[in-house]
Amino acid sequence: MYAITIPEPGGPEALVWGEVPDPVPGEGEVLVEVVASAVNRADIMQRQGFYDPPPGASSYPGLECSGRIVGIGAGVSGWSVGDEVCALLAGGGYAQKVAVPAGQLLPVPVGLDLKQAAALPEVVCTVWSNVFMVAHLRPAETLLVHGGSSGIGTMAIQLAKAVGAKVAVTAGSKDKLDYCAELGADILINYREQDFVAEIERATGGAGADVILDNMGAKYLDRNVQALAVNGRLAIIGMQGGIKAELNIAALLGKRAAISATSLRARPLAEKAAIVAAVREHVWPLIEAGQIRPVVDRELPMSEAPAAHQVLEDSGHIGKVLLVAP
Repeated sequence: MYAITIPEPGGPEALVWGEVPDPVPGEGEVLVEVVASAVNRADIMQRQGFYDPPPGASSYPGLECSGRIVGIGAGVSGWSVGDEVCALLAGGGYAQKVAVPAGQLLPVPVGLDLKQAAALPEVVCTVWSNVFMVAHLRPAETLLVHGGSSGIGTMAIQLAKAVGAKVAVTAGSKDKLDYCAELGADILINYREQDFVAEIERATGGAGADVILDNMGAKYLDRNVQALAVNGRLAIIGMQGGIKAELNIAALLGKRAAISATSLRARPLAEKAAIVAAVREHVWPLIEAGQIRPVVDRELPMSEAPAAHQVLEDSGHIGKVLLVAP
């Protein structure tokens, strides 16, 4: 088969489309013939040499895919060759085939085509696990999403609105904020021109955000704590703004607030399977009812993964960038 490899860390040009051995499904795994994958920030970090795959995972980038099952390993039940699926991966999505633990498979939602489904697994599992399973966002609470026009952001807006929450977003342009508003965002903050702490305080009458979904890490830590409501929950899922920052413990104590930091990729299989099962139970009906949809910015051939990475690095997208396998 062909896959994107990374012979040496570097810029987008470090991604090389070449022939590699076919994967073989192990016990509890299925083999998926990939139709499409999607680009995530974690793929960029891996390409740069900062985010190695967990032990035993494929060395090729790609944390989600859609496709058809073409092989089934020992001990797998409930799935058949020919089933159309999408999957959460620890790696290997930028390829024509990938071996996937059966617990990380999801059926393609009714009403979506197979390519569109590739835009779902990583973002839905990330948002559901952090915003709902960890931070316990409730109806009528306020969620602040940094990077509202990203793949994660566009899904977080829709899910939060579906449960009756109020949504604030930050983004870097009017076009992106306008799109967030179309998805249901209530409070629009241009981080290039406005202070999100002041804007959240104004929009909530001084109460603050009950939950903050943060992709920036160190750069926003202090201001995120300032923006939290009493009993607020800060969920950190990225470190685009650095890895080290000083935390004002007194401010955190004063708000009786909580900070969580999670990633999906290196979690044990049982934990990932539990998240996938929760997503299938709670989110898939919303997608099939038309309340939530994947937002796809563009599709590119998988061999053009360098160009797709450049799009993300330039922040020239809204929603997900898909890579379509030949």
